[in-house]
Amino acid sequence: MSILARVLISLIGLTLITYLLRGLGLLTFIPGGVILILIALSILFGILYGVEKTRRF
Repeated sequence: MSILARVLISLIGLTLITYLLRGLGLLTFIPGGVILILIALSILFGILYGVEKTRRF
């Protein structure tokens, strides 16, 4: 498994856990901007992983 895949899985997991815990009211001190940054990073690393998987060399 490549480094990008591990980072992508970790980011998606962290984003989901943070989003769920904030929605349940356990992490209310985290601003919404942090969640947006995590979502943006997940999308960015998803695109980078997709580009890496389609390389031929």
